[in-house]
Amino acid sequence: MGTSETLAPAGAFGNLKAFLDGYRQLISVPNFQLAEDLYQVFVEYGLDLDRMSYSSQTAQMKKLIEALELPENSQKLAALSVSTAFADMKTKHQNFEVIFGEQANANAGLRQMASASSIRRDLEQTLKAFLNLLTAMKNVTDWKEVYAEVYELVKAAKNSTLPRRDDEQQQ
Repeated sequence: MGTSETLAPAGAFGNLKAFLDGYRQLISVPNFQLAEDLYQVFVEYGLDLDRMSYSSQTAQMKKLIEALELPENSQKLAALSVSTAFADMKTKHQNFEVIFGEQANANAGLRQMASASSIRRDLEQTLKAFLNLLTAMKNVTDWKEVYAEVYELVKAAKNSTLPRRDDEQQQ
């Protein structure tokens, strides 16, 4: 059993839907009408629910589960011996909802963070302003030594290059 089957309710949804669809078509077996009734509940909330976006799927699955939990539908599920399959689908949906909510919160947090390029741009502007200040103050007695040290660091940085990795040199 893969991770997506364990977490997403889509597999359990598809299996239960397929069972009801097949059973309802066997008009010679007892309780085929119960399967038809339950299948129509699936129709009401969307047979393609497992192919919707996560947010739409979550909302529709919640409505479907609520409808299937109604006493008359619970009795039909029990009569068809698929209560366990329904409970499995419900549990997977609840687990999925928790994970989906956590991921939505994490995504919102990431959107609040500044991008690396904007942080770099701010840093470059701050460094440029600092270097401009040092340059302006280089003839002031107490600033001469600071200017000389920083100027040497800037000069060394401009002249330095990072060593290339072996795979970059071969290209």
